[in-house]
This record gives sequence, structure tokens and C-alpha cells, in this order.
Amino acid sequence: MLRAVAGLGRLTLSLVAEIGRMLIFTLEVLSHLVRPPFYPREFGQAVLAVGWQSLPVVGLTALFTGGALALQIYAGGARFSAEELVPQIVAVGMVRELGPVLVGLMIAARVTSSIAAEIATMKVTEQIDALVTLSTHPMKYLTLPRVLAAMLTVPVLVAVGDVIGIFGGYVVGTWRLGFNPAGYLKNTVDFLETLDIVSSLAKGAAFGLLAALAGCYFGMRSSRGAQGVGRATKSAVVAASVLILAANFILTEVFFSA
Repeated sequence: MLRAVAGLGRLTLSLVAEIGRMLIFTLEVLSHLVRPPFYPREFGQAVLAVGWQSLPVVGLTALFTGGALALQIYAGGARFSAEELVPQIVAVGMVRELGPVLVGLMIAARVTSSIAAEIATMKVTEQIDALVTLSTHPMKYLTLPRVLAAMLTVPVLVAVGDVIGIFGGYVVGTWRLGFNPAGYLKNTVDFLETLDIVSSLAKGAAFGLLAALAGCYFGMRSSRGAQGVGRATKSAVVAASVLILAANFILTEVFFSA
């Protein structure tokens, strides 16, 4: 019994220590936002990697999710003679929750893993040490451009995902479920509120920050060797996914608790 309690205590202390290290790392990254030098080329490459190259997977995920959501809502609403609510629920569900969360998880799977593997490999091959030797701060050159790019581009991806997801529901609703196209669009536009859109974009910025920070943090802390790179990548994706889901709950409570 005491051994189990001691093990739980060690696990708790380890978790708290890891959270503290991540918070210190985050504050250090944010402190570099206002201090030169800046690397616009690295930032531009990060924008392309995080934003443009993520569009296909984000678009396909949102499209099929919106279509499946419309089918599920129609089937569930038919039990209560509420099939006409499909456009409204698809719009609110995609914009408030499914759009930001799915985009965030896709970014965690695609971008966080890429960042962690890239930085961990640079550490293993001593490229980060070479940057320090050349008087280039690794935090400035490697971490800040990626974090800033994710914060700015993921909200755009969320907006695109919201639109494509609603379009997926529109296609299924009009072609498969027999909704009037004009009426479907009118119900969608009339039911959405400004707060829904603002919360969706705010979640996108927060999820982008968390995903990039997790990749950079675990990449920087990677141990030597191929196994270290693999562990860093795995830990980064798991941490980013859990942080995104936790942040989604907190932001939902902040925006819609009333």
C-alpha cells in the first residue's frame, strides 16, 4: 500500500515538475517576441509548413466530418420530429467545437510531430550546438518563428475548416437529405452569432500556440540517439493533443459559461 502511494507521489511530483518546466519554456519563448534579432525567412518557411501544407488534411477532415454530422443529426432528430434543425446544429457544432478541435488535433499530428522530430534530430546531430557557436540563439532561430507562425496560421486554418465543414453538411443536406439549398444557407447564416466565430478563432490561436510549443519543447529536451528522437516526437504529440483538449474545455467555459 505504501509503495503504491509513494509511486503515485513520485508520478505527481514528476508531472508538476514537467508542467513547471513547460511554463518556464513558454515564458522564455514569449520574452523573445520583443527582442531582436528576428528571422523573417524562418518565419515564412514556418508559415508555409504549418499553414499552406496543412490545408489538404484540414479540408478533407472538415468536409467528411460536416457531412457525417449532418447525417447523424438528421437520424437523431427524426426520433423527435426535429429534422429541420440539421443546418443550425451543423453550423454551431462545427464553428464552436468540432472545427477548432479537429484542426488542432490535425496540427498536433502533422505539425507538432514534424517540429519535434526536426529539432530533436538537430540536437542529436549537434546542429543546435553549432548555432550557439555561431552566436545564434536557438530559441530565436528555431522556436520563435514556429510558435509565431502557428499562432497566426492555425486560426486561418480553423476558419477554412469551419467553412468546409459547413459546406460538407450543406452537400449532404441538400443532395442526400432533401433540404432546400437556399433555406439551408439562410438557417445557417441566421443561427450563427459573432461570439461563435470569435471563440472559434481564439481557440485556433491557443491550439496553434500549444501545438508548436509542445513540439519545440520536447524537441529541445530530446536525448541523444534515434530512440531519443522517437520518444521526443511521441511525447510531443501526446502532450499537444491532451493540452488542446484541456484548453478547449477551459475556453468553452470562458466563452459560453453564461
